[in-house]
Amino acid sequence: MYTEREVLDYIAEEDVKFVRLAFFDLNGVQKNISIMAGQLEGAFQRGVGFDASAIYGFESAEKSDLFLFPDPATLSVLPWRPSSGKVVRLFCTIRYPDGREYEKDFRSRLKNTVLAAREECGVEFRIGTEIEFYLFKLDEAGRPTKVPFDRAGYMDIAPDDKGENIRREICFTLEQMGIVPESSHHEEGPGQNEIDFHYADAVTAADNAATFKWIVRTRAASAGLYADFSPKPLEGMPGSGFHINLSCSDPGKNAHALAGILKHAREITYFLNCCEDSYRRLGENKAPKAICWGHGDRLALVRVPDVTDRGAARLEIRSADCECNVYIVLDLLIRAAVDGIKAGLEPPPASHAGVGNVSFLPASLKEAKKVAESSSFIKSVLGDAIEF
Repeated sequence: MYTEREVLDYIAEEDVKFVRLAFFDLNGVQKNISIMAGQLEGAFQRGVGFDASAIYGFESAEKSDLFLFPDPATLSVLPWRPSSGKVVRLFCTIRYPDGREYEKDFRSRLKNTVLAAREECGVEFRIGTEIEFYLFKLDEAGRPTKVPFDRAGYMDIAPDDKGENIRREICFTLEQMGIVPESSHHEEGPGQNEIDFHYADAVTAADNAATFKWIVRTRAASAGLYADFSPKPLEGMPGSGFHINLSCSDPGKNAHALAGILKHAREITYFLNCCEDSYRRLGENKAPKAICWGHGDRLALVRVPDVTDRGAARLEIRSADCECNVYIVLDLLIRAAVDGIKAGLEPPPASHAGVGNVSFLPASLKEAKKVAESSSFIKSVLGDAIEF
């Protein structure tokens, strides 16, 4: 965790020439502005302005001035840039000209939700993610194809697994940026890979996931490949998920948290699964469709693994995919968990997916949107920040 003074000292002492100020649009796509290192002190004090009307989901041209204020705690060196004349990245808070937080800055909203969970029911949540993606070849013009980089299967090894070296480079790059991957392996689909992360607080976990997607695409491109994070890139093959492991600092409240997530599962699906292809993935190849939970059951919406992380039980939410805005998704999941804790909700008995009296996730993006639009829970969490 760096302070402003420590960041400025680092910039001066380590020959940093450029600073990337990073933020996210409404879809969770990372954007950035690069400034010269000498301008960073002014950015800390006064912010750096940008045209919000040019960012998806933000503002109209009539009220388009917003400002980025760097978060010094997020300093990270980009290791693939020159060692002399370094480039660093800082995530930012977005503010109005009068200093108010911008309501569509979902990174800041997630920070506020973390604080609210601590104040309202005395709990903190640790988040670990498992992220799947495909590697595809490029055509002669450098455009992405749907030809997988290899034909390997689940946890195969080289030479069948051709992604081994790329995953290694990804992990090395992340480690140099202060992000610790836990494991990596080939997944079930041809050219499909997975990298998992250690637990972190919610904001750090979201930052790490966003950084990960950027690094994967960068390393894939340098290897002449295309990294595809879409939920169902190949017909008849496993889709790619974004599994979210959540654990509560008070294990005695895990059941209530689980009940809250199950209660609001249909309402939040529009944000966990936000494109048409998301619904081609759900219900196939261990992607859940039934709203249920189970011990070790990979067909359930929420799996409670038979192993624990340092003795603490965790909930694995298996429906989300990487097209989501991870900051919105973690905000909603934590709010749903807190709702279950505050109300003292109890989950239904564990059940196998599709067995017994279970309900189901929306079957299409249109249905998911309709459910979210009518949800008082979504309104209470997101307010007017989202326009359906």
